[in-house]
Order: sequence, then structure tokens, then C-alpha cells
Amino acid sequence: MSITLSSLILLPIWISMAQIQQGDPDEKEKTTALKDLLSRIDLDELMKKDEPPLDFPDTLEGFEYAFNEKGQLRHIKTGEPFVFNYREDLHRWNQKRYEALGEIITKYVYELLEKDCNLKKISIPVDATESEPKSFIFMSEDALTNPQKLMVLIHGSGVVRAGQWARRLIINEDLDSGTQIPFIKRAMDEGYGVIVLNPNENYIEVEKPKIHVPSSSDSSDEPAEKRERKDKVSKETKKRRDFYEKYRNPQREKEMMQLYIRENGSPEEHAVYVWDHFIAQSAAENVFFVAHSYGGLAFVELMIQREADVKSKVTAVALTDSVHNVWHQEAGKTIREWMRENCCNWVSSSEPLDTSVESMLPDCPRVSAEGGVLTTHTRGPGQGC
Repeated sequence: MSITLSSLILLPIWISMAQIQQGDPDEKEKTTALKDLLSRIDLDELMKKDEPPLDFPDTLEGFEYAFNEKGQLRHIKTGEPFVFNYREDLHRWNQKRYEALGEIITKYVYELLEKDCNLKKISIPVDATESEPKSFIFMSEDALTNPQKLMVLIHGSGVVRAGQWARRLIINEDLDSGTQIPFIKRAMDEGYGVIVLNPNENYIEVEKPKIHVPSSSDSSDEPAEKRERKDKVSKETKKRRDFYEKYRNPQREKEMMQLYIRENGSPEEHAVYVWDHFIAQSAAENVFFVAHSYGGLAFVELMIQREADVKSKVTAVALTDSVHNVWHQEAGKTIREWMRENCCNWVSSSEPLDTSVESMLPDCPRVSAEGGVLTTHTRGPGQGC
């Protein structure tokens, strides 16, 4: 194991504590004092001093990774799968590296949706001004005009974006396991129009503006000599503070603020918005939903807010490990009855595929996905219970 700066700093304290604990009971006061000292040390800040810069490539090639013909992420030189612990004992740095790679993969999946699946990227809100924050969804060419069938896909919560089920599966397994692409292609092959929601794209991040603190020279009632002296002291103080901050937190990241997207500030808002502006306007006589995890909760919220409209257009809903709760969400009796007839929730289970699984909630049937729910792309759209 490598010895880091933080461990060298803390080692004498740990040794002292061990010696005191083995000594006389009267030494407890010293132990308490040392514990108090340790509690004041920010280990995360110390660890940052050992880190390389948080400066990562912005392309897969820069990371020296690529997807092979099987859709597996592999190192372009060694052919090995992705390695999380790229640098030993630097968990935070490794995590930041993983997140940087994940952002590249998100863009890569967006490209696949447009190039391989022939979906269109549609900006929302539909009436957004040039300057306001925007999100987007993806739709097939016939999503609004297909007179028969429309498939709507909703992913779960977290870092995933449109076209993804699970980033972890994309990186560690393959594209078929972690993306919605197999669902999309099969649906289109079977004559469905397709809409892919993007419920986690709720805001954009911008750097916080620096607040200007007026200097003493801005106040004009003081003599010029006194103002100059105060300004000099202020500049020296700021210089020392900046130097200390650079030492204390050399990997300090930019302070960001969130600007929420109008009418799309949460997954639930997003589902209702896409329903009102796209799904409800579609020509399809039968609309089908596939919703994973938190996507199931978003669908139930949509039902609560647009019950009559949903019942008139939606034929069936396939949920996968849905986290909805009809009690907490206060879904009425008529919604629960409709869900029992038109929804099915495939859940992680060791039981054979489609075996009934006991449910604590009086809503829709729960059946086994035989292991992981994201293998359900072997089932055709609209099939099942």
C-alpha cells in the first residue's frame, strides 16, 4: 500500500493514541484531547492533496477505451474491461474519473439513438426562448402520426439519461444490457412509433457568479492616505487567504448553481409535460409504456394528474422494479383498479420468469424477471401479463 501525505500527517497522532490507551487510566484526558483534534481534521481535504489533477479526457479515445463489435467497453491496447481502481488508494479521484467517462457515454448513447435508431432529438419546452434552459427527448419519425401503436420508454433515477437503463451495465457489461436500444429497435421492427423520455435532465449547471465586494476605496468620505493604507492591507489579506485556500484545497472544484428547466424540473413534471405536448397529441390508438424503477413512480403520478386521458389512450404498462407506491402517492381506487388490469411489474427474483411474486400493495401484479429486470428486452412489446 502506498504511503500518502495524509497518512504521514495522521500517523503520529494514531501512535500517540494507541500508547495512551495502553497506559494509565489518568491519561484518558489526553485521549479525549487527541480525539477532538482528529475530529477537527478534514480527511477529505487532506486526501485531495495527494490527488493528481481532476483533469480527464473528453472522448472515449482519450480514455483509451472503445466499444467492440459486441457492444462491450474495452481498453483499445489491452482489450481488458474498464478498471475502476485505476489509481490505488485514490477512491475520490477514481470516482471522478468514472463520472467523467459516464458523461462521455451519455453523449455516445445520444449519438446511437440518432444514428443507429434513426430517432429525432426534440427540444423542450417547445416554446423555449433562445436564452432559457432547455432539455430534450427523442422520437421516431412516426411517433405522432402512427395510427396504431406508440411505445413510450421511461428510465429510472440517478445519472442515467435518455436511452439508458443503467450506466453501470453499459460500462461493465454491454450496450444491450444497459441501454434502451434493443427495446427501441424491436418496437420499431414491430411497427411501433417510439418516444424516449429524458426525466433526469431537469436543470443546467452554470458557474456561480462571483459576488463583488466593494473595496474601501469605493467609500469616498475617507482621506486618500487612509484609503490607500486600508486597500494595501486588504490586498495582502486576500493574497494570504488565496494562498492558504490553494494549499488547503488544491482540487477545489468550481462552485455551480442549478437553473431548472421550465415545466420539466422533476421526473414527474417531465412525464406530464411530454404527455400533454406529445403523447396526448399522437394519432396512435394504443399507447404502451415501459417504465423502470423511478420511471414507474413518474407514470403513476401521470395517471393521478391525467387519469381520464391516460385511460383513454394507454393499453398496457410494463414496469421493471418500479418504486411507485399507490398509498404514498395517494392513487385513488379507480386508478388502482385500472393498474390491476393494465399494468405488470417485473421484479428481481430468483423464481422462474413470469412466476407470480407476492405484493404488499393492491395495485398491479408482480412477476419474476428471473434475476435482473433489464433482461426483459427478450420479451416483445405488449407481451406478458
